[in-house]
Amino acid sequence: MFNDIGPLELVTLVVLAVLVFGPDKLPKVIQDVTRTIRKIREFSESAKQDIRNELGPEFKDFEFEDLNPKTFLRKQLDNDDLGLKEIRNGFDLKKEMAEVTDAVHSHESDASSSASQASSSASNPSAGRVDMTKKPQGSDGDERPPFDADAT
Repeated sequence: MFNDIGPLELVTLVVLAVLVFGPDKLPKVIQDVTRTIRKIREFSESAKQDIRNELGPEFKDFEFEDLNPKTFLRKQLDNDDLGLKEIRNGFDLKKEMAEVTDAVHSHESDASSSASQASSSASNPSAGRVDMTKKPQGSDGDERPPFDADAT
């Protein structure tokens, strides 16, 4: 419950409690606080038990901690029914990024070499160029593709 409270913070809280409530009232305040925490825990446990009873026998192994997204994901990733470990282990980000970088660099070198070829073939202007005024080959007139209302 108090996992993030260090010893210095705990001493500070005790000194502050003694100063605020006084040494004579402090034991009664501590008893009241512990009694209240105990009642809240009992209420919480009875509410959890009521929910489990209402859900039925199919949810007998239901844990409320699973409602925490971090816990849920951790359990699902540990459960390897979907083969997620193979996917996670098979994906090497550094390797993928190196491949993409190599592809980009090779594309840039291809573009620079094609630019040098275009400058050398100035005598033949149609070599290596695409004529944007011509229709692509294989098109049958001005037919449009069919309209699919469900796809849009």
